[in-house]
Amino acid sequence: MKNLKVELPPLKQTQKVRFERAMELIKSLSSTTNNSVIVADSISVNHKEAFLKGHGTSLIDGDLLTTVCGVVINVDKLVYVRTLRARYKPEVGDIVVAQSHWKVELNSTQDGVLKLSSINMPDSVQKRMTSVDELNMRNILVEDDVLCAQVGETQRDGSLQLLLARSHKYGKLDTGQLLKVDPYLVKRSNLHFHFIETLGIDLILGRNGFIWVGEHAQVQDPMVVDDEIISLKTRQNILRIGNAIRVLSNLGFTVTLEVIMETFNLSIMENIDIHDMLGSEFHVLVTENQAERRRRCA
Repeated sequence: MKNLKVELPPLKQTQKVRFERAMELIKSLSSTTNNSVIVADSISVNHKEAFLKGHGTSLIDGDLLTTVCGVVINVDKLVYVRTLRARYKPEVGDIVVAQSHWKVELNSTQDGVLKLSSINMPDSVQKRMTSVDELNMRNILVEDDVLCAQVGETQRDGSLQLLLARSHKYGKLDTGQLLKVDPYLVKRSNLHFHFIETLGIDLILGRNGFIWVGEHAQVQDPMVVDDEIISLKTRQNILRIGNAIRVLSNLGFTVTLEVIMETFNLSIMENIDIHDMLGSEFHVLVTENQAERRRRCA
């Protein structure tokens, strides 16, 4: 496993020693399955069999070398390197969290397009959209609004059609916070929507690296926002979950519900204030906890 850059606050000498020890343990436990590479690394291929060199590779003097940092991927005969810090590459069916102004920012090289005909109107009436509806679009979504949608078809101009799928899970998101992590930290899953019942919180892990943490939304029209004031305890839970995700992102750990809740519970067990979760000591504690967790699972 190569040394991928992580973002940490300044560490004291003892914290640095503990952090490096925990990271070395994680690397040793990952060495048999990890395909991380840096520039100019050699990729092992069977030269007796035909193969196709893809993105991030170059054939030099008979050796297949990497030209970018990332993870080696083999698909049939194709060998390429998936860069970890690249922008999100959408796939049909992906669940994404988006900051929307109708042409939607997806943290991708492609824009998302949300058609008026793809949403439920605030009155929940299903009807043919008229010019009056078009004039009132800004009453539904405006710049900097956040929404959850599903990736549909790719348009001729390269943009992506977004679908709200006529479900209460999709639509405008409010009463919470939007976090942004590197897309490679959010793995494709059968479940990207999570209701943390004990905390009264909804968690949406967008495949594009946008993550939503907010107050649990009751089943209602997906484009109608409830202006009820959020309780102090719920706000604190949202902030603590949010900081747990920020720390995991800083350390380059995959973001899953299980790991987020483990980090959340660790902060409470260690009596770490919400603000102090972003400090150096908690980063080290999380790294040590992940090392121990992987050791137990090895």
